[in-house]
Amino acid sequence: MSSSTYKPELSDRGALIEGHWRDLARGRRLYTVFSFALLALALTGSLWFANETNSGKFFERLPHFFDFVGDLMPRDGLEVWRALLDLPSPYFDGSLKYDYPEGRYYITDGVYIPEYVYKMAETLNIALLSTIIGFALGFLLSFLAAKNMAPSPWIRVPVRRFMELLRAFPEIVLAGFFLAILSLGPIPAIIAVSIHTIGALGKLFFEVIENADMKPDEGLKAVGASWIERAWFGMVPQVMPNFVSYFLLRFEINVRASTIIGAVGGGGIGEQLRLSISRGHEAKTLAIVLLLFATIIAVDQLSAWLRRRLVGDQAFQAVM
Repeated sequence: MSSSTYKPELSDRGALIEGHWRDLARGRRLYTVFSFALLALALTGSLWFANETNSGKFFERLPHFFDFVGDLMPRDGLEVWRALLDLPSPYFDGSLKYDYPEGRYYITDGVYIPEYVYKMAETLNIALLSTIIGFALGFLLSFLAAKNMAPSPWIRVPVRRFMELLRAFPEIVLAGFFLAILSLGPIPAIIAVSIHTIGALGKLFFEVIENADMKPDEGLKAVGASWIERAWFGMVPQVMPNFVSYFLLRFEINVRASTIIGAVGGGGIGEQLRLSISRGHEAKTLAIVLLLFATIIAVDQLSAWLRRRLVGDQAFQAVM
């Protein structure tokens, strides 16, 4: 038997459709090539601009891109653990580089908290307090911003615009403003993170409220319940698991934001990280990075576990 394949002839209409499809495919290929060429041109121009603004040293310094990582390697691997736990260093020479025990926070004469653990706890406190404040105020504002709970646009629209204003600026910008007014410390960091959290959680909350089942609200309205009673007994039981899930997610975000704000004077572990990097203290820098990494993983895992307990495993399963 012949192994040649049979290719049926197309009708005039079929040939017209195939020709149109080939034209479209040719056009798509042309657009793809043009887009890649434009991207390559933009990338080349960006690299040229970076090289010019860097006094022509951009490409010359590229081979030294990872030198900073090499400079972070301490002379002794155990120095990282000594710096983390504030243990005496055998290399102590009177400088700040090896003065690990100087940062201890003593609870009693013989019991102390390592400096970086204490600072990490301060960062977590900033994040937690800011998240609680943002949750409380975002909770209240969300019911005034939801269309199904606040049908009057005279209430709903100003509240939404207010929350948009609160989350319009990044936490680091707000922190810089409050640090200039209130001086250095954790208080400006708490205010900055709280403001952004109110706007962010408020938006998430009122979207959850607008997607809730309104039948309990209708039943409460039919028996003469007040607006507060309808919100508390008809809406809150439905939306609270999602609210708490968003609270935990925002707490994770605020831990990172509090660390960054600490680097500009907001207290906590971020300030210590900035100082250790600027001073070239390798062991201290790696100790802080290790502590940050472990803390963020622990917070993420704890938050994920709590969200699963609150929302249910079915919310995390893939839809088949």
